[in-house]
Amino acid sequence: MSDQPAAQGVFDIGINGRLTPSQFVLLGMQNVFGMTGMFVFPGIMGRAFNLPADQIAYLYGMTFIVCGIITILQSIILLRLPIAQGPYAGSFAALLTVGHLQSGGLGVAYGSFFVASLIWCVLSLPIRGWSVIGIFARFLRVPIISGMMVMLIMIQIASVALPNWIGQPTSPGFPTINLLSGAVAVVGIVAAMLWGGKRFRRVAILIGLALGTLCYALFSPISLAPVVSAPFIVEPKLFPFGYGVRLDLVIVFLLVLIPAGMGSMALYQTVADWGGEKLTPGRMSEGIFGVGIGSVVAGLFGGFSTIVYPDNIGMLRTTRVGSRYATLAAGLLLIIFGGCIKFDMLLVVVPLPVISAAATLLFGIVFMHGVHILAQVEWDDRRLIAAGLAFLVGLGGLFVTPDALHAMPLVLQMILQQPVISGGLTLVVLHSLLCSAAPAREIAVGGAKQPKAVVSGGRAGH
Repeated sequence: MSDQPAAQGVFDIGINGRLTPSQFVLLGMQNVFGMTGMFVFPGIMGRAFNLPADQIAYLYGMTFIVCGIITILQSIILLRLPIAQGPYAGSFAALLTVGHLQSGGLGVAYGSFFVASLIWCVLSLPIRGWSVIGIFARFLRVPIISGMMVMLIMIQIASVALPNWIGQPTSPGFPTINLLSGAVAVVGIVAAMLWGGKRFRRVAILIGLALGTLCYALFSPISLAPVVSAPFIVEPKLFPFGYGVRLDLVIVFLLVLIPAGMGSMALYQTVADWGGEKLTPGRMSEGIFGVGIGSVVAGLFGGFSTIVYPDNIGMLRTTRVGSRYATLAAGLLLIIFGGCIKFDMLLVVVPLPVISAAATLLFGIVFMHGVHILAQVEWDDRRLIAAGLAFLVGLGGLFVTPDALHAMPLVLQMILQQPVISGGLTLVVLHSLLCSAAPAREIAVGGAKQPKAVVSGGRAGH
């Protein structure tokens, strides 16, 4: 194995570091298990629309395949960073909301999503290292924006972490078994991270999930019947739920895709900084173009648009393995799993509370990295105003009452329910208006003018 040391001491194996065959498989598997939404969103979507079991299995299969394709593209062709692309909570929520409208159901929802994805793909198309979406890249090099965006992403997806760990009153393990098995998983991960040495640290997530699943099975038997009865191979279908388009819904889905792109760019920058990589706007545009391709494929065959998964970013910090070949392995495994429905169902056997407990820990690690980025900011009244107002706009939208939301236009509902849209755009606008004369120390996190504190910041927390 040829290990490439990382520049900032964050990684033991750098971004271009090679892996042994066993590490390739184990780390790839660990990244697959880290994609919490992969095991949550298709099942919730299918049950919300009372889809038959074979269509729910199809949703799982296509979700895996789409995420696998884009993860491979990001790892070795486009972005060339250890980035795992998983199903985006924003597109899941939008499809769920729009699909329940009386004007077409899932057919119109997916048709409008497909058209919006085509537009997004054109906007993100890199030409000579430049794209329309790439303009946002210069904003995300500013620590106050990149740090806040990371935190807003965590806030947006927090609903799939602790709530799913606790479960619902109708779930078999609610609440004691769910909490206990999740706690065992978290303890296992933390123990492997802190005291397991390099060998166990690199499989900390798998260790935690295995211990949590065993604990859950002691109190609530896990049935393998769904695996036995499931078909073997998934057959992709064009617009499996029908096809229809509405212009206003296309706008809604475009608004949903914007924060996925901005959030992804913020995390691209985070990983590049950890690995000492220079991330140019052109290279970042290629990464966003990959996200656009994934959205088009998802709209065409059924699935969800993708986003960089924060828990997988947390794994990079947890395992200290930054090799992009680990996420390449994850992409290959996702395609294999997606093509074999029986294997999809076998992965789903891992209890949701256990997966969600691990996600809660990993989301927290990434959230605190956003805090760490903000520590590099030279705070003054202008930046406090911009960051504080943006944060509470993003957070506060989640607490608007259902009655008030339903009285608003659909587009406004979607904006308020997406902290990265409401908070992120508020922050970009306020920063442009109030902080345009920022001192040099806050410019270009990954560039030549960054302060020494930013360069060495990756060691915090170790």
